[in-house]
Amino acid sequence: MAKDIPVDERIIFALDVSTAAEAKHWVQTLESHIRFYKVGLQLFLAAGFDIVHWILKRGSRVFLDLKFFDVPATVKLAVAALADRGVSFTTVHGNDAMLRAAVEAARGVKILAVTALTSLDQGDMDDLGFSCSVEDLVLSRARRALAIGCQGVISSGLEAPRLREELGDRFLVVTPGIRPVKNVDDQKRTVDVKEAFRNGADYIVVGRPLREATDPVAVMVEMQKDICSVVGEP
Repeated sequence: MAKDIPVDERIIFALDVSTAAEAKHWVQTLESHIRFYKVGLQLFLAAGFDIVHWILKRGSRVFLDLKFFDVPATVKLAVAALADRGVSFTTVHGNDAMLRAAVEAARGVKILAVTALTSLDQGDMDDLGFSCSVEDLVLSRARRALAIGCQGVISSGLEAPRLREELGDRFLVVTPGIRPVKNVDDQKRTVDVKEAFRNGADYIVVGRPLREATDPVAVMVEMQKDICSVVGEP
């Protein structure tokens, strides 16, 4: 199922910075081309809902990536606190009971289930005591999350093809760990832009490849060209 997503929302820029001033600088730098921003733990702890509201007032969307993981009652109350805040997506990184609590409390915000962090590889999974492959774990978690009522999942582009093959197109796949070249940082299960969308991503989350670029706008424009070459113009 083709999704009518504007190209300037396909890239979610990760505002993984420590101050509101830095976040505003990046939004002002990129907002003529990117209209979707991720606010994670680092920035949210520094700037709270003020930065969320500032971004929304400028006409862009917000993905509040706090990866809720707590007893279900607390998760439910936390998600309920997002009502009327204008946030588009938020994340839950927990078991079925936590996901169910989040879905029950959601009002206007889409719940995305975290499957397996892209900073983990099979060696990490073995160390954590999982007796299955990363791909099997991602598929299992995604299948349960969608059955519970989550609108989508966070998944590496490496596992996205199997999700699409077995679970279809009627849910969102948001893919972090996008790297234009061979990776040298803490993200282990990475893909490039074209591969992510060919494999079934609806959105990609991009941070360091833009923040560390000499000309981030030029890099972002090239990424958008790559996206259009795969999914076309909406």
